[in-house]
Amino acid sequence: LEPVYLIVWMDGIVFKVRENSKVINKTVYIAVGLRRDGKKEVLGLWLGKNESSSYWMSVLTDMKARGLQDILITATDNLNGFTDTIRNVFPQATRQICVVHQIRNSSRYVVWKDKKEFTKDMKCIYNAPTKAAAEAALEDFADKWNSKYSYAVKSWRDNWEELTAFFEFPLEIRKIIYTTNLIENLNGKIRKYTKNKLSFPTDDAVMKSVYLAVREATKKWTMPIRNWGVILNQFLTIFEDRV
Repeated sequence: LEPVYLIVWMDGIVFKVRENSKVINKTVYIAVGLRRDGKKEVLGLWLGKNESSSYWMSVLTDMKARGLQDILITATDNLNGFTDTIRNVFPQATRQICVVHQIRNSSRYVVWKDKKEFTKDMKCIYNAPTKAAAEAALEDFADKWNSKYSYAVKSWRDNWEELTAFFEFPLEIRKIIYTTNLIENLNGKIRKYTKNKLSFPTDDAVMKSVYLAVREATKKWTMPIRNWGVILNQFLTIFEDRV
């Protein structure tokens, strides 16, 4: 692997696999890195049981053993203990929880008639120009919705530092950081290629299928992301000492 990646997106995708005459859920763990030349790269595929921070520890350790020395930013969902796991292996990494996942989780139990207004009010939090403005928007959100949806307000507050890490960066690169859209798009393509399989007979079968799907899905990953020269300069300015 490269010694440094600017961003590493990490996520898991669940498949049904036969084991000991039973069909159980297993997770394929996927990591995608953004290199300093602006190109994306799948860093690995790992198969484990239900997604957990302890298994992510083995994934991160494996990547480190393969030459990865530092990650500038990690983009993940808010799996319990995940950010602490990243801190243990790559203590200097800026840890960002995916805002899109947070929106979904917060909206999960919102009744239909409230959903439009509820999501509009959340948008004021993550679209704020500064972290201070985002904090003010969160307080307005809490005042309005805490009596009905206290779990959502609590989730924003409990994960606040990791949800708002992107405010340290210029506007042009914030959306790249605060979503895991890139890896979710990859997962969608993997699903497309494997949708005809209700379950897989072995671990090898699921890994081979996912590998072939990834190979097809990443054939167009030959060019740097858009406006890469400007974005790279911003990254290098922020992380000059580390890079």
